[in-house]
Amino acid sequence: MDRMKKIIILIGLFFLNLNIVNAEERVSVKFSKCVDGDTAKVILKEETITVRFLAIDTPESVHPTIGEEPYGKEASNFTCEKLQNAEKIELEYDDNSSKTDKYNRHLAWVFVDNYLLQDLIIKEGLAEVAYLYGDYKYTSILQDHESVAKAEKIGIWSEDNTTILKADKKETESIEYNSAFEEWIYTILVPIIAVIYVFMKKKILPL
Repeated sequence: MDRMKKIIILIGLFFLNLNIVNAEERVSVKFSKCVDGDTAKVILKEETITVRFLAIDTPESVHPTIGEEPYGKEASNFTCEKLQNAEKIELEYDDNSSKTDKYNRHLAWVFVDNYLLQDLIIKEGLAEVAYLYGDYKYTSILQDHESVAKAEKIGIWSEDNTTILKADKKETESIEYNSAFEEWIYTILVPIIAVIYVFMKKKILPL
């Protein structure tokens, strides 16, 4: 009987230590300022940092050139409401991701009251799984819930919005094609014409 108690205690300690390890992976922060659906400012050890939510992309709401995209405001408001009303906000850095991006924004999983914020946003159909440059910890969860949001056609996956997205994609591809064609003209065709012109001029008016 005593042996059984010892086994139960050891099992309990194992799971307790496991929870402690998981807790230590997260860093507590304080809310500072809303930015948009997938970005926010928080205070980490008395320093204000910008956090770019890992593995998701929400429509733009404050982009200087793109402007506001469909569901951009909804995503921004949803994220802001969750952060402002959270009693506890934590960041978790992924071992398979760099800690910051080229803009010095922290790349992290964000937890609000022990709920993964990225997952909450995905479930609402306000973001897509994106920018996967490694085997990230919670990617499969996000992808599963993204599939559900797509099937239910909510948020950015609604029929009206997908029509807009397809039109935007077609326009972007057209712009990219035209840019590539212009680059080909200036880098290849124009020099060839110049060489031919010089050659013909020498033939017609020899020195």
